[in-house]
Amino acid sequence: MPTKPLQTYLTEFLEHLEIERNRSNMTLRNYDFYLKRFLDWFGNKKKPEDITAEDVRKYRLWLNRLVDVHNIPLKKNTQNYHLIALRSFLKYLAKRDIKTLAPEKIELMKMPDREVHFLTPEEVARLLEAPTVVNQDAETPEDVLMKYRDKAILELLFSTGLRVSELSGLKKDHINLKEEEFTVTGKGRKSRVVFISEQSKYWLKKYLDLRHDINPYLFIGHGKVGASKKTHTTSKTDKTDKTSKKFKKVVAGGLPSEGDEPLTTRTIQRIVQKYAKAAGITKPVTPHTLRHSFATDLLQNGADIRSVQTMLGHSSITTTQIYTHITDRELRNIHKKFHGKKRGNN
Repeated sequence: MPTKPLQTYLTEFLEHLEIERNRSNMTLRNYDFYLKRFLDWFGNKKKPEDITAEDVRKYRLWLNRLVDVHNIPLKKNTQNYHLIALRSFLKYLAKRDIKTLAPEKIELMKMPDREVHFLTPEEVARLLEAPTVVNQDAETPEDVLMKYRDKAILELLFSTGLRVSELSGLKKDHINLKEEEFTVTGKGRKSRVVFISEQSKYWLKKYLDLRHDINPYLFIGHGKVGASKKTHTTSKTDKTDKTSKKFKKVVAGGLPSEGDEPLTTRTIQRIVQKYAKAAGITKPVTPHTLRHSFATDLLQNGADIRSVQTMLGHSSITTTQIYTHITDRELRNIHKKFHGKKRGNN
């Protein structure tokens, strides 16, 4: 049977990801972008059997030399994302018995060990306390509401290890304060149970008790009394917030606009950075830093790595193993502190 141009198979591959593999819209957009970049380089009208190992070698070289408008090259992990997408595409073609380059011919470049940034217990304590310190003179109901909201955001991020996109998408009816747990849908549309600490429960309740709006989302923007919607515009950065494009945007402290939208991921990042700075933490701090801190805290206090994997929602234990060097460091400290103490000096 004669083969069709690669562009035709690309469309069918994306439909396969959507229907058979149940991939998210974000995944579909990413695969579409990476593979169209390959086809633009290789040729849309060429056929699967035209792809050779030498073509892939040249494509990798081209990716490595590719720069953006600011003359900044592609990051190594981004180059790997392009190759992963191409390899998945070739696997799909092979599964359909369409002659093409063997997927295993594509090797990913070796990446350095991922560096994990996390906060010490003292830094976590200072960060979580910051909203009550910064806003201790809050007077208006809106000021108090935002203080409770920000405090609840920080407490929930640290006690659950949620991704910022998962936190942004939470609705009030998702949270069961009585059970102190709830279900969240994460990457790959996979559901997992997350648990709420007593502190998170306390501040969430205080925040929700003050809410009198009908917005279904858990965390939203709140404005000052007498503020006009016209005076609260969305920043350019918020407009490019990829995670929240399906929502109308709202800036920190702004009034919720029509559409019952949540805080954007970018706004939550700004909230975290604001209080990290107020707490005197000089290292970069993001919502993901709190996710790393959550995992580190569990492991250093004796949790097994499989349980941590489940609580983080990692599909593979390999992803969770980025934290093992942290526990190794703790073991080294314990070894140094306790080993050989009775031998005395020679």
